[in-house]
Amino acid sequence: MATPLTPANLITALRAEGVDVVEVGSWRTHNRGTRGTGWGPVNGVMIHHTVTSGTDASVRICRDGYAGLPGPLCHAVADKEGRMHLVGHGRANHAGNGDPDVLAAVIREEKTLPAPRASSQDGNSRFYGIEAINLGDGKDPWPAAQLEAIARYTAAICRAHGWNQYSVLAHAEWQLGKIDPRGPGKNASAMMKDFRARVGTLLDGKPGAGAASLAAPASDAAVPPARESADRPADADT
Repeated sequence: MATPLTPANLITALRAEGVDVVEVGSWRTHNRGTRGTGWGPVNGVMIHHTVTSGTDASVRICRDGYAGLPGPLCHAVADKEGRMHLVGHGRANHAGNGDPDVLAAVIREEKTLPAPRASSQDGNSRFYGIEAINLGDGKDPWPAAQLEAIARYTAAICRAHGWNQYSVLAHAEWQLGKIDPRGPGKNASAMMKDFRARVGTLLDGKPGAGAASLAAPASDAAVPPARESADRPADADT
């Protein structure tokens, strides 16, 4: 359990870890405010897929949301080229209500999480959220650069809070009826096994070890209107 990182501390941690960062608009102050139980204390990082394609459209919908689910829908969007687009900081509509037993297991950093059964715990207050651009159809590939970017973003946050790789979970591990992240021939459980292993390897080394590049220049460029939408009304604040 920890106090959320400030935007400045987050950026410092991400750049130290070798994350290629794109700052989108007023991301530092873009959030859902004090709705629900607010933001924090935080306990981990949650991984999602967008069910969209195209960087511009995906970033736009994750930043702004859509009818029935206002943005931000996460804190960072991982594109297929290996960039992390920061779209919000603070409470975001990404986790929704999940199982308090799962939260307790994440706090204890258990290697195996219980299956979600209840939906009584506010997750939007407790987790950083990453949306990876992927259709989630079990066919759309996850390029190596995208997976590495997600791993480094996650490792940066875990390192800053003193967490290990078991403070990372899938949306599917938190909430009934969710399948993300899903990849070709891999369900969320298989994806997370590989993903946690990579985060653990990064945390065992020095920050930024083996990174190909550091952060990209900040960008406040306007993003075209979204052409796709994600179907996640259960994640909205009540």
